[in-house]
Parts: sequence; C-alpha cells; structure tokens
Amino acid sequence: MILKCRDKTLEIGKRTYIMGILNMTPDSFSDGGKYNTLEKGIERALQMIEEGADIIDVGGESTRPGYTPVDEEEEIRRVIPVIERLSKISDVIISVDTMKANVALRALEAGAHIVNDVWGLQRDPKMAEVVAKYKAGVVMMHNSNVAEYGDVVKSIIEFLKKSIEIAEKAGIERNQMIVDPGIGFGKTLEHNLEVMNRLEELKVLGLPVLLGTSRKSMIGKVLNVDVEDRLEGTAATVAVGIVKGVDIIRVHDVKEMSRVAKMTDAMVRR
Repeated sequence: MILKCRDKTLEIGKRTYIMGILNMTPDSFSDGGKYNTLEKGIERALQMIEEGADIIDVGGESTRPGYTPVDEEEEIRRVIPVIERLSKISDVIISVDTMKANVALRALEAGAHIVNDVWGLQRDPKMAEVVAKYKAGVVMMHNSNVAEYGDVVKSIIEFLKKSIEIAEKAGIERNQMIVDPGIGFGKTLEHNLEVMNRLEELKVLGLPVLLGTSRKSMIGKVLNVDVEDRLEGTAATVAVGIVKGVDIIRVHDVKEMSRVAKMTDAMVRR
C-alpha cells in the first residue's frame, strides 16, 4: 500500500516509519518547555531528522491528562512558524498534532502533509473537510472521556470505523488514512496493556497503524520510574508493536527507537 500525504508518499509494509515528536508547548508531560521557541524547535526537528525521523509531528497544545486547553490563536502562534520554516529547509514529512480544524487548515497552508487528530475526526466537525480539501494524510486516534468498556479493543475498532466513515463521506481516500489505538487516552493501565497485547486485531480495518507509547504513564506504572527514565520501557512497547503489525511509531527518543525499529524489522519484515 502507498500512503499518500499531499505530495509525499510512504510505502507501507516495507519498514517501520519513525514519527518524531516536537512539542511546541510549555506543559507537555515529558518535554514541556524544552523546544518551545522557533530556534529551539527547528534545531530539535533537524536533530530528529538526522537521527532517523521520517515524519516530524508538531504540536502546540498538550494532551496529557489534566492538560490546560489553549485557544486556537495561541496554538497557531506556536506551530505555524516552525512548520513554515521546516517546510522550506527540509523535505521531511510534517504532521500537525491538533484537534482543531482551523489550526489544521493553517498548518496545511504553511506546508504540513499530515493532520494527527487525537479525536479521530469526531471532535471538530470541519476537520475531515479540511483534510479532504488538501488531500492530506490523516491520523485518526481513538479517544474517550470515560474509561469504561466491555471489550476495549472492540470499542476502539468500532470508534475507528466511525472515524473512517466520517473521512470517506468528506472525500478522504483510504490511502490517506492512518489509525491509532490511542494508548493512554481514556484508558486504564489494564486497558493499555490489553490493547498492546491485541494490536494485531486493528489490522481488520485494513489501514496503516500508528503507535504512540513513548514515555507514557503505562510504562511508568509498570516499571515504577519517572518520565525521564522510560527509555527501555518505550523500547519494549515499540518492539512488540512492530511484531504485531504497527507501521509507524511516534516517539521522543528518535535515535534509540529508530535502532529498535531497524533491528525488529530485520527479524519480522523478512
């Protein structure tokens, strides 16, 4: 399958692709405030590209538990200058991590190729229309305000089927779509561990799967370690994800996780 993201393409199945996280925020859970100026953001993006990132995911609003929402204009102020600059100096695929259609619109105008929506096109009714207009790639993530499920994986699949339906009605092609089970979003530790154990079931959707486990509380709770000490735990989740059919991993530690992915690919993508 060829994933199309405007004028960029990725051959799905050939190898695992690396999405590097660039938080242009003061309050993200693991690196808030480290890169939230234009100069620092660009420097970090170029470093991640050098370390093996195929995609840079630029976010201007933290989505950690208990996050403080920011208004549209502030989110735009944080992400657009970085996207504009990066699109001019690099040919890397650029993703914008937002749940707001107007932010996505401005990011696509600035040169982004993918919209990464943590509410799977189900929060802002204009989001699917924006993605369709620009023929952008779209990551549709499962999310919930209530961590109660009969069967958590079946619930995720049903949610994502609805996202796919919304996307198709707006005119988004299947070769533009990526799904994400939303580890850490509206789920308990047990839910997250079960989803990890059953990731291969998402293949029923017939779309590339993105996995975002990097430094998350699931790892902290299992290993009883702080956020800055979750490298090995993240590596374990990345390796298991690839074995179970994940196509893209979204990570903070690009150098280390690109090595984990390359080694795992050598064993499973034969």
